[in-house]
Amino acid sequence: MDYISVFNAQKEFVRSGRTSDTAFRKGILIRLRDLLKSNEGKLYDAVYEDFRKSGFDTYATELSMIYGEINFFLKNLDRIARPRRCRTNLANMPGKFRIHNDPLGSVLIIGAWNYPYQLTLLPAIDAIAAGNACILKPSELPSGTMHLVAGLINENFAPDILYVAEGGVPETTELLKICFDKIFFTGSPKVGRIVYEAAASNMVPVTLELGGKSPVIVTASADLETAAKRITWGKFLNAGQTCVAPDYLLVEDSVEDELLGLIRKRLDESSYSDGSDNYVRIINKKNFDRILGLIDPGKIYCGGRSDEKTLYIEPTVMTGVGWDDKVMGEEIFGPVLPVIPFSSLEDVLDRMSHMEKPLSAYIFSNDKSEIKMFLDRISFGGGCVNDVVMHLVNENVPFGGVGNSGTGNYHGKYGFDCFSHKKTVFKKSLHFEPDMKYPPYTGGKLAWIKRLM
Repeated sequence: MDYISVFNAQKEFVRSGRTSDTAFRKGILIRLRDLLKSNEGKLYDAVYEDFRKSGFDTYATELSMIYGEINFFLKNLDRIARPRRCRTNLANMPGKFRIHNDPLGSVLIIGAWNYPYQLTLLPAIDAIAAGNACILKPSELPSGTMHLVAGLINENFAPDILYVAEGGVPETTELLKICFDKIFFTGSPKVGRIVYEAAASNMVPVTLELGGKSPVIVTASADLETAAKRITWGKFLNAGQTCVAPDYLLVEDSVEDELLGLIRKRLDESSYSDGSDNYVRIINKKNFDRILGLIDPGKIYCGGRSDEKTLYIEPTVMTGVGWDDKVMGEEIFGPVLPVIPFSSLEDVLDRMSHMEKPLSAYIFSNDKSEIKMFLDRISFGGGCVNDVVMHLVNENVPFGGVGNSGTGNYHGKYGFDCFSHKKTVFKKSLHFEPDMKYPPYTGGKLAWIKRLM
């Protein structure tokens, strides 16, 4: 495919002013929503073939968020998009300031494989709402979903507003050579650096949604049964292949045994068996082998079984883990939960503050001083107190990383801002203006300038 031709057509379409009309943007979003709804059965089948993910999980973790984002903009876009009046400072009176929201143009969105619908289409919704045209590059690893999304969109939308590029690394490499008006990437920090470097050569602005080792802390003051239930769900959702999943567990040593017993009980009750609709398989053999390589058989508390034929890895909890163990050296991105006990929350927070900033962080505690210490001492993209993962399921708040876990954010209005340029416009009165800024300059004029500015 000639990506340059698509890019040029999109640039020209945005330049024409058609996308400036919020009614046009909402029309595109309605068409996308209706297209997905009328093909939900196909969407479920494709992701099941790729992941063995159930329809329940696909709707709950992907389609519901896509529909929610579209509905948010159908309700709020006119208000969000209109120019916003700002206060005029003394030096510019009389006059009026407004901030206009300009679309950037043609944007490239590179999606991730672990939630192939949500992580490709949700940023596209934000970009369209902001008046842009998009080229989408879904991950090639879940090939069934990639082909389906490409077929549905390319058959139902003109390429000058929305186009899906299929393929793998060679196609992505070609796309990155184009001087897009914005690149939005979701994936690993390693690949994020490659995208960032490629974008820098063309001075293209980038939003990176990456990952990292997201901790979950449980103190002795926590409700342990609730902590066990929510951590087990969040960690093993999508077989741990979730960027905001708890990566490792830090538990106060006085309640470690009790918490571990409750986690084992929750795992037994959750039916995460091979072939269960409650659980998915690992995306491919490469990741299957990588995850197994992080498991120390001598430190397995529960789980540990696997099947290479079905790419199944049983939810596995590891105890006796140290900070220098292999499993602590990289983001796990799989169904393995290492557990590290601690006796001093202050000491463990101090250690974490010297690590890379994670995409998410969580604490279970009923002690306000512990929660405040956690929030004050640790920098992270977003997180929860007494829950996990659920902070991203709200289109009214920003989602994004910090430092090694990403740059920029999106969702709802923050997604609109991500794909907009804030253009300041000052309209000056023609009828009155002090002449103090114009030559010839005098000491009296300088005195007035100092007072006004």
